[in-house]
Amino acid sequence: MSVITRLDATQSDFDERLDALLAWESVSDANVAGVVSDILREVKARGDDALVEYTNRFDRRQVASVDELVIKPEQLHAALHSISGEQRDALQVAAERIRQYHQHQRQESWQYTEADGTVLGQQITAMERVGLYVPGGKASYPSSVLMNAIPAKVAGVEQLTMVVPAPDGELSPMVLAAAAIAGVDRVITIGGAQAVAALAYGTNTITRVDKIVGPGNIYVATAKRAVFGQVAIDMIAGPSEILVVCDGKTDPDWIAMDLFSQAEHDEQAQAILVSPDEEFLNKVEAAIERLLPGLERTAIAATSLKNRGALIKVANIEQALEVSNRIAPEHLELSVEDPQALLPAVRHAGAIFMGRYTPEALGDYCAGPNHVLPTSGTARFSSPLGVYDFQKRSSIIQCSAQGASTLGKVASVLARSESLEAHARSAEYRIID
Repeated sequence: MSVITRLDATQSDFDERLDALLAWESVSDANVAGVVSDILREVKARGDDALVEYTNRFDRRQVASVDELVIKPEQLHAALHSISGEQRDALQVAAERIRQYHQHQRQESWQYTEADGTVLGQQITAMERVGLYVPGGKASYPSSVLMNAIPAKVAGVEQLTMVVPAPDGELSPMVLAAAAIAGVDRVITIGGAQAVAALAYGTNTITRVDKIVGPGNIYVATAKRAVFGQVAIDMIAGPSEILVVCDGKTDPDWIAMDLFSQAEHDEQAQAILVSPDEEFLNKVEAAIERLLPGLERTAIAATSLKNRGALIKVANIEQALEVSNRIAPEHLELSVEDPQALLPAVRHAGAIFMGRYTPEALGDYCAGPNHVLPTSGTARFSSPLGVYDFQKRSSIIQCSAQGASTLGKVASVLARSESLEAHARSAEYRIID
């Protein structure tokens, strides 16, 4: 039995088979939603007391107050010095590249003056407080800390609070070191829906934030969805995805490993290769079968490839891009001789990795652009996380006397056509006869 599905875009049933492959249900169910609703309600009503209870229950802790869950700044710096020099250097190089890239995204305020002296413009301000959720325990995702925290700091966020669960009191030194390097202001060892509730509603110990970002499990994702509106959130992320468009001239082992780089995330991750070269698809399938048993996460990757992966034969590269745009992948690799020539035809993708020497894995850690990307086809209307997600825009309007008179006449007509007399009269007061 094949380890991965084979599809042909020229066959009559391709659309149906592709739809079935892409189908993925969202993050929650009624049982999870009910549990999360109870937790949110309790934290909103009882604040720190509820946080302590849930943390002791779910994370097997024995704390008497939230103060015991707060990581002191000296602990962050101790973690930074406890890791190996190689790890510290890697974090610092990645952080600097991420910081440099995101500095290009900063938006600046602007104004212009019209002939009659009226001033119009836009003022850019940073959010004051942001909460960052980071998975904890044995899981170690320092790259997630860097990718979420650094854009917020580049934007000018004043207070960045990181929440990270510590089951059995276990914390990753790499995660804490990344927080120190990224400039996180406060770290609290809480997790789950209760951490999201604390950030959204605030408690005596935890200040309410303006936005919550960062990945989490089904309970965290469901809680983020539930508090949206009380606070902003980054996105409800689905499983990780990669789509590789290849002309058949890249080493098949490279492409197989690029597909594994997403398939190893979890069983629901999706890895797809699209190529007009059927013999190349055969070679990649053979490489998958040969290399898969050697992975540490073989079982996870195998399940992902079998259930949600595909090798798709297309008529030509143009059709490959049509398939890609239909899928709107989180990660798109253009593993071809001249990727720049294909770029104008790419309409929907979270991140585009150009050429044979640019594997998606480099983007996950240290290339510079953000690895928090739209999934499940939402690249059709969403963008990567960036500095702009932590900045707000306020319109500026300052009318001169002449400008108010001119605009007042227009506003009066429109307001009266909407039967809003006070609007009209307010504008008419400024009209110069």
